[in-house]
Amino acid sequence: MISDKSIQERHFPTTTCFGCGPANPSGMHVRSYRADDDTVVGSFTPGPDHGNGLGLVHGGVISTVLDCHSGAVVFQAAIDRGWFSEHSMVAPFVTAGFDVSFLRPTPLGPSLDLWAHIEQLTEQQVITNAELRFDGKTRVSMRSIWKRLNPR
Repeated sequence: MISDKSIQERHFPTTTCFGCGPANPSGMHVRSYRADDDTVVGSFTPGPDHGNGLGLVHGGVISTVLDCHSGAVVFQAAIDRGWFSEHSMVAPFVTAGFDVSFLRPTPLGPSLDLWAHIEQLTEQQVITNAELRFDGKTRVSMRSIWKRLNPR
């Protein structure tokens, strides 16, 4: 069952991340909701300033949206397993890299569906798969590698 509050709003209400930080007044406010233990869903409605000048969503904006949405499933899994407390000031994992495939143009304006799922999970590394969908079709897919942050 989907909660009223997103993962970002429940666990990270003071975060100022440009993509998903609830406390960033200029951010994109990506919101992710648990679908099951290893999957999150959400939506994003791109505004006029998210475009590429040709009526489509800019690829960098899409990459940011999917990176943040993937982070939600990673952070939720880390919290569920006791690897991280949302009250900590240090993120449990950081993006180590991602591969994005732009499969179809993504229209600027309508609400876009987001999906992310954990492919592989260890205490040191998480691999996720994410998709941005519109009109029943996957427009963009992303495979991300997240590494455990070990502050020095």
